[in-house]
Amino acid sequence: MIEYVKTILLKVSFDKKLFEKELRKGLNMLTPAEVQEFKVWCYKTFAKIYLGVLNKYFVKLA
Repeated sequence: MIEYVKTILLKVSFDKKLFEKELRKGLNMLTPAEVQEFKVWCYKTFAKIYLGVLNKYFVKLA
């Protein structure tokens, strides 16, 4: 499931609202163990563009 969510985020990363919507949906689909791996990948991949969005969703999970 984690690879599916990654693929979707890569495809919608051109639009902030769409990215945020799919990130939220993706987090609901993953297990807690997958979320940690996903968080690392998200920050590595999208921190330059969507740091605020990532912080909004991942700070709650910390």
